[in-house]
Amino acid sequence: MPNSSSISEFLLLALADTRQLQLLHFWLLLGIYLAALLGNGLISTAVACDHRLHTPMYFFLLNLALLDLGCISTTLPKAMANALWNTRHISYAGCAAQVFFLLFLFGAEYFLLTMMSYDRYVAICKPL
Repeated sequence: MPNSSSISEFLLLALADTRQLQLLHFWLLLGIYLAALLGNGLISTAVACDHRLHTPMYFFLLNLALLDLGCISTTLPKAMANALWNTRHISYAGCAAQVFFLLFLFGAEYFLLTMMSYDRYVAICKPL
């Protein structure tokens, strides 16, 4: 007799029950996602293209923008797809991947913010 208690997918809690609100959530999430992509893309492009911005603080800002792109790209596309296609399912592997990448990227972001604050502390309190 095979084990029938294995988990293959999860059911997500829907943001709204009516179709109009689901579409509204999709458009709002799409706007937030595109704004984040545009803002972080502009930061990345400006720091990468302008040679005057190749200083340690702008290097940290470039990495912070890239980590923010990774964080927002981990969860929002699945939420938008669920809102658009009126589904509530996520596979077990998909959920595990989202949790892993989100925790990894948030951990890297917190580490980078700690490094940025220490860099500012050294620059202000212990200048060369």
